[in-house]
Amino acid sequence: MSDLPIAPLDVEGWTCPAPLAHQDRIVLGHGGGGVLSGELIEHLFLPALGGASNAEMRDSAVLDRPGAGRLAFTTDSYVVSPLFFPGGSIGDLAVNGTINDLAMSGAQPLALSAGFILEEGLETALLGRVAQAMGAAARAAGVPVVTGDTKVVDRGKADQLFINTAGIGVVADGVDIRPARATPGDVVIVSGLVGEHGVAIMSLREGIEFGTTLTSDTAALHTLVAALLAAVPDVHVLRDPTRGGVAGTLCEIAEVAKVGIELEEAAVPVPEAVGAACGFLGLDPLHVANEGKLIAIVPAAHAEAALAALRAHPLGAHAAIIGQVGEEHPGLLVARSPLGAGRVVSRPLGEQLPRIC
Repeated sequence: MSDLPIAPLDVEGWTCPAPLAHQDRIVLGHGGGGVLSGELIEHLFLPALGGASNAEMRDSAVLDRPGAGRLAFTTDSYVVSPLFFPGGSIGDLAVNGTINDLAMSGAQPLALSAGFILEEGLETALLGRVAQAMGAAARAAGVPVVTGDTKVVDRGKADQLFINTAGIGVVADGVDIRPARATPGDVVIVSGLVGEHGVAIMSLREGIEFGTTLTSDTAALHTLVAALLAAVPDVHVLRDPTRGGVAGTLCEIAEVAKVGIELEEAAVPVPEAVGAACGFLGLDPLHVANEGKLIAIVPAAHAEAALAALRAHPLGAHAAIIGQVGEEHPGLLVARSPLGAGRVVSRPLGEQLPRIC
């Protein structure tokens, strides 16, 4: 890693392109997983719902059960548009995404729930296709949907259908995976090619062709996590870089753990088609959403073992070491170019593409 110095940042002199905490209306950016989402959680939901101001923002909550181990619990909602896209649909996305939120706490998923918000006039055949895709994904993952609910709203009050899911899982003894455990000297690994989901949705939605078929990477990652933990039990952090992409996820980890993270841009495995699409659209691949990849932060001494375990699994064949955790510039993500130049990468304000999941 390069050790070139980074000039001090004049944070007080920064300006913001849009109002943030004082907004009196919800905008699409509040659902994008970036700065606006964080402010909504910190300033509205946590105070209202009784959450601690220093609560760790994990993908799932890990709850102690006296005498019976620990339980992971998560919930998520899916509003992706269109409902079907290359490589997946809202149905399998809901199953896989909820399983992944549990897996990022090191949990073995046990069961899911599914709530459907349906718009009056929705074709039952379309709903059937979504339900079939959801069931197929649950069976493939070995994690059943055991309860659910259905509501119908007036025509025009929903875009065909939305899905809410929840999931529960069990965390094994000795597993302690959370953002605050990122430690100087740790190594940052990504499990595979980045940006595929976001670009696949964008190309379909905008009707843009890039000379090749771009498909979503949606997948359930719990077996990949199990293989990683079998090889390296002391994994410090796991996250799936969905909204906000790799950069947004690493920024959040750096902020929570109060560490600096350096990312080697040339080491990030970006598919040629994704790179070309992002160049055409003026997007940064580091901010593009993924639905079947994970970021693992592990002690340097176990980095090669972690990398080998990931690469031995079909979902981790393209895993790569992309950075490290350090003591300098705490709370910030710095990306290094192949020439060694560093740039501070911020969390996105909202989402490059709304309704990505």
